[in-house]
Amino acid sequence: MDDVQRMLIERACERLQVEYCHLVDHGTAARIADLFTDDGVWAAGKRAFEGVDAIRDNFRKRQDIRERRSRHVCSNALIEVHDADNATGTVYLILYRHDDPEDARTRPASLPEMVGAYRDTFRRTDAGWRFSRRDVVIDFAP
Repeated sequence: MDDVQRMLIERACERLQVEYCHLVDHGTAARIADLFTDDGVWAAGKRAFEGVDAIRDNFRKRQDIRERRSRHVCSNALIEVHDADNATGTVYLILYRHDDPEDARTRPASLPEMVGAYRDTFRRTDAGWRFSRRDVVIDFAP
């Protein structure tokens, strides 16, 4: 594998990380399931959802919380390409979240809901790169 191929894989995986955050922050969280392999796993602590249907059902519940505004601020993405079909990665996460049924426009600034990281396993599929596993690791919480 040459440097250009490696960079293209890294970029495809980084794009998945960004798209995930965009979907949940802009009211279309159920579509996150489309970013996973059919047997994909999303896990946070003791909660885990396996398979596209379970992931979609979980994020549909998040999508249905219309009064919630969130912003996932991610940085320091580091993707390790293992071969042409497999990669792993980590990206730091700061999550801001606020619920307010009265005013859906502006939320008061406050401390982040959490600071942590996503630990990802990626796999190339016929549809392109997908998460095969995404673990949410919380390092700091109020």
